[in-house]
Amino acid sequence: MKKIFYLSLLISFVTFFGQAQQKEDVYVDDNGLMRWGHNDEEVKGFGVNYSVPFAHAYRSGQKLNVDLKEAIDKDVYHFSRLGFDLYRIHVWDTEISDEEGNLLENEHLELFDYLLKKLKERDINFVITPIAYWGNGWPEPDEDTPGFSNKYGKAGSLTEPGAIKAQQNYLKQFLNHVNQYTGVAYRDEPNLIAFEISNEPHHKGKPAEVQEFIEKMVSAMKSTGTNKPIFYNVSHSIHLAESYFDAGIDGGTFQWYPTGLGFQKELEGNLLPNVNDYHIPFNEVIEENNAAKLVYEFDAADVMKSYIYPAMARSFREAGIQIGTHFAYDPTYLAFGNTEYNTHYMNLVYTPQKALALMIAGEVFHQVPVDSDFGIYPKNLEFQDFAIDYEKDLAVLNSEEKFIYTNSNEIQPKSLKNLRQVAGFGNSEVIKYEGKGAYFLDKLEDGVWRLEVMPDAILVDNPFGSNSLEKTVAVIKWKEWEMTLDLAGLDENFSLEALNKGNEFNPEVNGNSFKIQPGTYLLKNKEAEFDENSDINLRFKLEEFTAPESTVAQTYVMHEPIKELTENSSAEITAEIVSDKEIEKVEAWLQNGNTYKAIELKNNNAYNYSADIPESVLKNGFLEYRIIVTTNKGKETFPGEVSGSPENWDFYSEKVFTTQIVKETKPLYIFNAAENEDYVVGEWKPANKLVPTDNAGEAEYQVKVEKLFEKDVENPEAEPVYDYSFRYNFNRKITGRKSELNSKNSLVIKARALTERTDKLQIALVMKNGAAFGTTLDLDQETKTYKIDLSALKPVKTVSLPRPYPSFLPYYFEHSYEGDFGLENAEALQFSIGPGIEDNDLENPHGVGIISVSLE
Repeated sequence: MKKIFYLSLLISFVTFFGQAQQKEDVYVDDNGLMRWGHNDEEVKGFGVNYSVPFAHAYRSGQKLNVDLKEAIDKDVYHFSRLGFDLYRIHVWDTEISDEEGNLLENEHLELFDYLLKKLKERDINFVITPIAYWGNGWPEPDEDTPGFSNKYGKAGSLTEPGAIKAQQNYLKQFLNHVNQYTGVAYRDEPNLIAFEISNEPHHKGKPAEVQEFIEKMVSAMKSTGTNKPIFYNVSHSIHLAESYFDAGIDGGTFQWYPTGLGFQKELEGNLLPNVNDYHIPFNEVIEENNAAKLVYEFDAADVMKSYIYPAMARSFREAGIQIGTHFAYDPTYLAFGNTEYNTHYMNLVYTPQKALALMIAGEVFHQVPVDSDFGIYPKNLEFQDFAIDYEKDLAVLNSEEKFIYTNSNEIQPKSLKNLRQVAGFGNSEVIKYEGKGAYFLDKLEDGVWRLEVMPDAILVDNPFGSNSLEKTVAVIKWKEWEMTLDLAGLDENFSLEALNKGNEFNPEVNGNSFKIQPGTYLLKNKEAEFDENSDINLRFKLEEFTAPESTVAQTYVMHEPIKELTENSSAEITAEIVSDKEIEKVEAWLQNGNTYKAIELKNNNAYNYSADIPESVLKNGFLEYRIIVTTNKGKETFPGEVSGSPENWDFYSEKVFTTQIVKETKPLYIFNAAENEDYVVGEWKPANKLVPTDNAGEAEYQVKVEKLFEKDVENPEAEPVYDYSFRYNFNRKITGRKSELNSKNSLVIKARALTERTDKLQIALVMKNGAAFGTTLDLDQETKTYKIDLSALKPVKTVSLPRPYPSFLPYYFEHSYEGDFGLENAEALQFSIGPGIEDNDLENPHGVGIISVSLE
C-alpha cells in the first residue's frame, strides 16, 4: 500500500515543481501591487528570516559539530510543515566580499546556494537583501572580515566614494552569481520575488545625496538585466521618503518590533494594544508612486505567548502590505540555548505554540485582502475566520477546511465534514492530547489522514536573558501520551501505521483513542483504499519527520513562589517538573514559624504537579518551603538542585522558597521600587536609577528627564509629544491577593519631585483591554504619601509601551472602549511626566522619585 502512496506523492511533487518552474518575474502594477508575471495574480507570501550560512549560526554549528546542510534540510522541512512560502535574509556581505566589492566564492556563499536550492524544492520564494552593513559577530565580537562593510562601516558605506563603488561592483556580481546547485543566476531565479538593496541604511545626508546614492545602486542592479522589483528600506529616516521613491525603486520595506527589543526577560500583560494598527504616516508618498510594500522583519520580542502574531499579520494586511517575514527562526541545533538573538525566540520544536501562531499569521496574509478594515481594538479580535484571545493565550483559524489553534480551547470547528487540516497544541473539540508539542493532521482522502506529532518542549530557563552555548533554556522530551480523535469520516478502531524512518511504534487503537509518540503516522479506515492518481497536494513527503531526540539530562523544577498570600486564604503550590529519570514522588516540606508540614504534589497533567497548602501554615508569618523530587536514582531538593533531602544529616543547602503570609489589613502593594524596578518598562534614560532611602529595606526609583521631547533622528518632522511614560505590570505581584481587590477603594503613592520645585506626575491604572484611568498629582520636594479615591480616576491616554519600532508608529493607543473603570480588570500602572505641565515649563528638566504604590 505504501508504494501507491509514494507514487501518488511523486505525481503531486512533479506537478507542483512543474508549476514552480513556470513562474515569471514579479512586477508592480499601477496600483502598487506586486503581481506574478505568469498569471497576474497578487503576490502573497509569509515566512521567516533564517541565517545558518552566515555569522554566529554558521560558527556555532561548526563548534557543535553540526552537519549544516543536514540542519538546513530539517529546518526547511519545518518551514514547509508550517505552511511558509517565503524566506528573507540580509546577506552578511562582509563575509562574501572583499574591500573592492568582489564576490568571494567561499563556504558561506556555497551554503547559501544550498539553502536557496532546498527552499526552491519546497516552492518557497525568497526576498534577498544583498547588503547588511553588519559585522559578522553578533552576539559575539566581530571578526576581521574581508568585506567593504568591515572597512567603511555603515555610515561610511553610504557616503564614501570608494564604498559606493565597491557596493556597485558587489551588487552586479551578486546578482550575476550562478547558484551552483540550481544553475540559475540570482537575477533570473523564478522563486526570487524581489531584491531589497540594503538592510536599514539609516541615511543622514541631504535628499539629493541620498537619491543619488540609491540611483547608483538601482542602476548597478539593473545593469545585470534583472527584471526583479527592487525595494529599499523606507521605514528609517522617513523625512527622505520622497527621495527614496524618486530614485526609481519599486517599493518600500518595513519592519515592526511593537514590544521593543532587549528587555532581558519576558514582558508581561496584554500586548495586543501595541499591535492594533500599523500606521504609515507617509503612505501618501508610497501611493503617489504606485509602489509596493513588504515587511522584511517583525517580531513581538521578549514575548513567549502565542496570541499576538495573527494580530500583527492583520494590521499588516490592513496597511496594504503583501508579504512579511518573521525575525528570526532559530536553527533547531541552536534553539536549546537561543544564543543567536536572545530577544527573539522561534522554532517549531522548541516554541511550538509560537510557531503555530506564525502558521496562522501566514494564513492571515493569504486570506485577508490588502487594505481591509476590521476596526480598532478590542472590536478587531475576531475577523474573517480568525480569533484572538489574550487571556487564554489563544489564536485560532477556524474555516471550512482548516482548524489551527495555539492552545487548548472548546471552540466547535466550523465544518467537521469539510475539515482537511488540523494543527494545534493541547486539547480541542477534535483532539485530546496531553503532550507539550505541536501536532498536525492532514486529510489525504476520505477515511485517510496523516498524523505528525512533535516531541514535548519544556522551558527551563529565561530564554531572553544572557545566553550561551553552555546554557540550556529549553529541553526536549520524547514521551508516549494518550491521543483521542474526533474526525468526521474516520471510523473507530482505524489502523495506525508509523511512516517515518526508524519509527517502529505500533500502538493499538481502542475506539478513537491510542497511545502516541513523536513521529509521522498514517491513519486509515480498515476498508479504505487509495487512487494512485489522487492529488494529495502536500508540500512534503508522507514519511517526512525530524525532531531532536530527548535532551533532558537532569531533573528540572520550574516553580515561582507566590510573593504574598492573605492569611487563612486558600492556595496551592504548583510546579512543572521534568527529569531524565523516572519520577516516583514529589513533596513539599513547609515551615511557618514553629509549624511544619509535609505534603505530596500530585501529577495533574503532562509535567504539572500541584498540592493545596494546608491552613496550618497559612498564618501571619513567613512560609518557607522546599520541593523534594524522588526518582528511581534518589532524591533532589529545590531550590538549589541539591542531591538528597533535608532529612539527611549532611544536607547543606540553605536555599528555600519564601511566601509572605500577610493580614488582610496590610496595604496591597502593586509597586515597590526596591523589588520591582527591574520590571519597569520604558525608554532607557541614563539618569534613571534605583536609590536606597534612609529607611531600612526601602528604595526610590528616580526618573530624571532633561527634555520631555527630543527630535527623533529617524522621524525629525514628527509632531512633538511632550511626554515621558513608563509602566509596571503588577499581575504576577498580586497573584496571592487578587481576591482582595473588590475591597479596595484608594490608590496610595509614596513619591516626591526631584526638581527644585513641585512637579507633576500622572498615575494611571491600565486595564487588560488597554484603557487607562488616572489622575495628575502635584508632587512636593519632600517625600509624601498621596491618597487618591479610585472613583476619582478618569480616562486618560494610554501610551504604547514598550515603545514600538519603527518610531513613527503612534505614541498613544487609540481604543474603542467606552465603559467604566473596573479594578478587577486592572493589570498595570502607567506613570507619565508631561500631562498637566504648563506650556512654559515643557522644555525644562523634570524628575520624580517613586517609592511605592498600594491599594487600600
